[in-house]
Amino acid sequence: MRPTVVCAPLRTEWAALRLGGLPARRTGMGPRRSAARSGALAGGPVLVAGVGGGLAAQVRPGDVVVADEVRGHPDGPVSVPSAPLLASALRRAGLTVHIGPVVSQPRVTYGAERERLAATGALAVDTETAWLAPPGQPFAAVRSIVDTADSPLWSLGTVTRGVGALAALRRAAPALADWSAATGPREVLLANPRSFCAGVERAVDIVERALERYGAPVYVRRQIVHNAHVVRDLERRGVVFVTEADEVPAGRVLVLAAHGVAPSVRAEAAARDLLVVDATCPLVAKVHNEVRRYAGRGDTVLLIGHGDHEEVEGTVGEAPSRVLVVEDARAAASVAVEDPRRVTYTMQTTLAVDEAEEIASVLRERFPAIQSPRSDDICYATTNRQHAVRTIARGCDLLLVVGSANSSNSLRLVEVAQREGTRAVLVDDAGEVDLKLLAGASRVGITAGASAPPHLVDELVSCLTGLGPVTVHHNPAPPEDIHFTLPREVS
Repeated sequence: MRPTVVCAPLRTEWAALRLGGLPARRTGMGPRRSAARSGALAGGPVLVAGVGGGLAAQVRPGDVVVADEVRGHPDGPVSVPSAPLLASALRRAGLTVHIGPVVSQPRVTYGAERERLAATGALAVDTETAWLAPPGQPFAAVRSIVDTADSPLWSLGTVTRGVGALAALRRAAPALADWSAATGPREVLLANPRSFCAGVERAVDIVERALERYGAPVYVRRQIVHNAHVVRDLERRGVVFVTEADEVPAGRVLVLAAHGVAPSVRAEAAARDLLVVDATCPLVAKVHNEVRRYAGRGDTVLLIGHGDHEEVEGTVGEAPSRVLVVEDARAAASVAVEDPRRVTYTMQTTLAVDEAEEIASVLRERFPAIQSPRSDDICYATTNRQHAVRTIARGCDLLLVVGSANSSNSLRLVEVAQREGTRAVLVDDAGEVDLKLLAGASRVGITAGASAPPHLVDELVSCLTGLGPVTVHHNPAPPEDIHFTLPREVS
């Protein structure tokens, strides 16, 4: 695949990009000149950059529009899958960026024609992009806004707005260069399993059913699962997330999140006459039951986990005077217990398996009489996803883990890959992927934490196809066929 051709229709646009350090080819103003030069663009990535007119009310002079679709092409709209990747790079450069359709017209539009185009959902208009867009090739289009419906060309301030738009284009040049460097064919290795586990599916299903049965608002203590996309989607549908039960109006519905809660939270909910729907993952509930049983017989319970995680906070709440949190091997080597003959350990369900076993090994060496859980506390989904990452990690130049920053199981996937010697990063979605990471990465692994929706992985793969041909490989794995029953309040 040949190097990227950066097209700048106007001389001023060409100069702005070159001042920003990006070599560009001047293609000329308007559809005729653009169409005449389009034949020379075949066979490699094409990036069109210039100024344009704003259509949507939120698009202002000096803003930048990244096209996710170009309209006006003779063969129909041209999709631009890599738009989120380029938009995020431009935002990191400090620019105000919008993603949406860009429409090309044969001539500069004004007045009623702009209103008509705005009604179609397009964000910006120009007179070249559609004729330069090569269907089937890596392609991107960026327009820096010089005028809008309420600030048209030739009105007072046009010169100032033009200077501002060109300055934004110059500032955009390094990000455009990053897009160019990230283009090329690549292989994508998808880890299996990935994304939602049975506990997360159950928790989200519980909230959705509570909305259907009881109507909005439905209150949820903390985040139902640790994923920003899930939380935002539920908020749009009428869910109100609170920190504690005392924020919920008396008599309303309160859903307890998948991570589990201390008994004191249930007591507070009962005192407020709340209808409690428990979405605690059954595998977390298992650990709670273990702690109650061990503490009830007089043992000191050593809980291997992260002290600031909600799951650990809820588990400790079962027997605060009998539970000690052990966060790492160093803590395991120094923790003091009341009676070394009466000690048990349990684990947070979302730990890295190898690290948890290292900590448990230290505890077993120090306390020969220590008792362990009858079955593993680290949940099957965490174990399976970590194994899948190990399977693909060493064959990757880069591993992308889709998940939110407060997701323990997602963070553990990053750490597992890094211990395999693979460069790995956590991203909330495709828009968080830094184009610089993709430069030279011809084999990219992708997985997702157990709380990340599967559509986010699909969107990330789609974005990568906008940078060049992608071959997708799936590592074989047995299907996860575990299902948990719903609480009676919503079943």
